[in-house]
Amino acid sequence: MPAEATTLAPTAPSRLLRSTRLPSPAGLRAAIPADPDVRAFVDASRSATAAILHGTDDRLLVIIGPCSVHDPAAALEYADRLLPTTRELADRLHVVLRCYVEKPRTALGWQGLVNDPGLDGGQDIDRGLTVSRRLLRDLARRGMPTATEFVDPLLTGYLADLVTWAAIGARTAQSPAHRQLCSALDLPVGIKNTTAGNIGPAVDAVRVAADPQTFSGLDADGAVSVLSSAGNPDCHVILRGGDDGPNYSTADVAATTGLLRTSGLRPRLVVDASHGNSGKDHLRAEQVVAELAVRVGDGEPGIAGVMVESFLRSGRQDLVTGRPDLLDHGRSITDSCSDLDAARTMLRQLADGVERARRHR
Repeated sequence: MPAEATTLAPTAPSRLLRSTRLPSPAGLRAAIPADPDVRAFVDASRSATAAILHGTDDRLLVIIGPCSVHDPAAALEYADRLLPTTRELADRLHVVLRCYVEKPRTALGWQGLVNDPGLDGGQDIDRGLTVSRRLLRDLARRGMPTATEFVDPLLTGYLADLVTWAAIGARTAQSPAHRQLCSALDLPVGIKNTTAGNIGPAVDAVRVAADPQTFSGLDADGAVSVLSSAGNPDCHVILRGGDDGPNYSTADVAATTGLLRTSGLRPRLVVDASHGNSGKDHLRAEQVVAELAVRVGDGEPGIAGVMVESFLRSGRQDLVTGRPDLLDHGRSITDSCSDLDAARTMLRQLADGVERARRHR
């Protein structure tokens, strides 16, 4: 889709150098449509996710996949190779693939598939949105539900109709714009504790998102508009650890669910086994998942879901900007990930935990 670009005059009293017009969300949706089968699949996977979060479905939600997607072909391969296991365990687990196409940064670095699809610093957001939307649609057509993190609220409308579950990250949990966005999304949203490890802002965000909101944003035609939402009852807290250490212990879960109860919210949450809870060490994340599987099997209340990062190959690698040909296929260029065999092992551990919990009821 060609974008209209305007280069500002050198004498313009502004630091803005160029303006490039994107297609509207409705325009991109029309160019890469979600056919009726895809829409029905996404709706059903959202409903299943919400039922687990509300406690009316006793399966465990598992969000697993790459830290961030830099190679759509590798992401599709990962999904194809994981799908037999997810279908085998579907009576105990509801597995949703991490398909993170925006990457929040603490400082500088690659900003994700949407912002830099060529891995060359070109910042071709028009192409990035097209590539990302096509990837999400292709995954849904395969029968793989997807999860992503919404970083830029203005871009959410281009992709959200294809997403089953979304995250608001640790850096944006306190952002009013993101809380308002959550209130309008027609899908479950997990909100992480802050990078410092504070739980309170995530609980506050869930409360805000559950209420109706009026705010400014883009409508489907790309016009800046006043938007009014009904509130989202399917938002929840994600424990991801923080600067002060992990927060996935039984005591941490109990403290957080207690705070949720006090705030009038459902005492159920998702635990992220990666990030601060593993020190970004994929081998440690595998140990965290194994521990969580035992605790689920013991009947520990409050844990509705588990997140973990996994890709075709273990570990991570550095991106040399403009040289994607140097990259190992299927290895993360952001945080360290477990490989596909480890992913299958972790899924079976969690499924066994759900089965053991059922026997104890």
